Amino acid sequence: MPPPVVMPLPPRPACTDAQRIAAAAAFAQEMASRRTVRDFADTPVPREVIEHCLRAAGSAPSGANQQPWRFVAVGRGPLRRRIREAAEAEEREFYERRAPDEWLEALAPLGTDADKPFLETAPWLIGIFYERFGVDAEGNKHKRYYPQESVGIATGLLVAALHRAGLATLTHTPSPMGFLNELLGRPRNEMPFLLLVVGHPAEGCTVPAIERLPLEAYARFIE
Repeated sequence: MPPPVVMPLPPRPACTDAQRIAAAAAFAQEMASRRTVRDFADTPVPREVIEHCLRAAGSAPSGANQQPWRFVAVGRGPLRRRIREAAEAEEREFYERRAPDEWLEALAPLGTDADKPFLETAPWLIGIFYERFGVDAEGNKHKRYYPQESVGIATGLLVAALHRAGLATLTHTPSPMGFLNELLGRPRNEMPFLLLVVGHPAEGCTVPAIERLPLEAYARFIE
């Protein structure tokens, strides 16, 4: 087994603890304003914004540095109608037949249903996939380590980057999502993770009046 190839850690700007605390607090406050949006404007968003945010997502850590994430950014065009139709068909089946009552009760305060107009209205959809296994040029399969965890981290970075760019997002998970492989031309070794809807909130957009848990409810310190 060859030795690992290493390089010096790139330097970070020097700062004091007070500056670190201020930077962390500012970022936390900015992210606290992030809300999931279901009513999007059709205002265009430059492709370059999406590209930069995807670069941020691609900086995520991953199991064995295999970087198993794959992103497909879909702008305007007839494909959007096909994605919406396929997603709504799965959603109608879910709401009418597959969803347990407990799940429907949990969704009720959010006002969701099988109609997904945002899949056409928002300027961008990003299909997010993870590789179940890799395939080399000879067609041999190679194991992927912690692909879902890795893609989950990358997706979190993507959502944060888009929020910092002044955009709204919606994580959409029609179940099952196999239609995305066909519509987006993805190979069998890739599994759909979610659809991320990206754009500007519509004028007059409202969101559910929910409360987030306080820090002490979900974090514990052992010092």
